[in-house]
This record gives sequence, structure tokens and C-alpha cells, in this order.
Amino acid sequence: MFILIISVVIFCRLTFIVLIFESQWAFEASSYNHLGNYSILEKNATGTDLCWLHEKYTVIEPCHLCSGFEIASQSNKACIPTHFKESVKCLKSGRQVFKSCDRVHWIEEKKFWQFEALMFVLCLTSSACVILRQKVLDQRHIRCLQRRLANSVC
Repeated sequence: MFILIISVVIFCRLTFIVLIFESQWAFEASSYNHLGNYSILEKNATGTDLCWLHEKYTVIEPCHLCSGFEIASQSNKACIPTHFKESVKCLKSGRQVFKSCDRVHWIEEKKFWQFEALMFVLCLTSSACVILRQKVLDQRHIRCLQRRLANSVC
């Protein structure tokens, strides 16, 4: 019983450490200037709106969700592909434009921790069920042994 609890704790800690490293590496990899499928943007936007494709840029506003109006009216072309946008300033031309982005980091992190909490609760519930079931089976076994011993004595 004690070994089971220790192994579960070690496994949880190892999983937690791996997930932290994986999350950090995934975030670092996604923060590089990667070019996705922007064919929708290229059809709807002008060349000056896409300055971030061929120039270096700095992020003015981090990635955030577009408003419902921007999505429905398609007034901001950066909101069409992913429904997320970030404000960037192209260094060469000096233009400040919106760029479509894949995800909002804090929303992804919130979803991750919700999932982790749910899995922890599920782990505790499952462990409690196993422990209770083992106690019930042990009690049944002891009663069965007591009956056998009582019958053999008579």
C-alpha cells in the first residue's frame, strides 16, 4: 500500500516536470517568426499590411482574441484565419499592423492547468476507489477464513 502511494507520487512529480519542460520548449518554438498558411490574408490584405512577412518586427500588443464584431464583419483581416491577432510594428517601414497569431499563451496555460487539476482529482478518486475496494476484499477474505476455521474446529 505504502509502495503504491510512493510510486504514484513519484510518477505525478515526473509527469509534472516533463510537462513543464515540454510547455516551455513548445512556447519557445512557437515564439519564433514562423510563416504559416497565410493565403487567406494575402488575398484580402494589401502589401503594406503584410510587412511583417518580409521585415523584422516588434510586438506592440501580445496575441489576444479578436472581438465578435471584428470576426463577424471581417473588418480586421488578421482576424479571419485564427480569430486571434497581435499588433506588430514593422521596423523597416515603421508601419503598425495587425498580424494573425495561433494562440493566446495565457489561455493555453489556463486550459493546461484546468486539465492538470482534473487529472489530479481523477487520480485521487481512482486511488481512493482502489484502496476502498482492497479493504472490502481483505475483509471478505478474513471473514471467509474465519468461517473455514470455525467449521474445521467443530
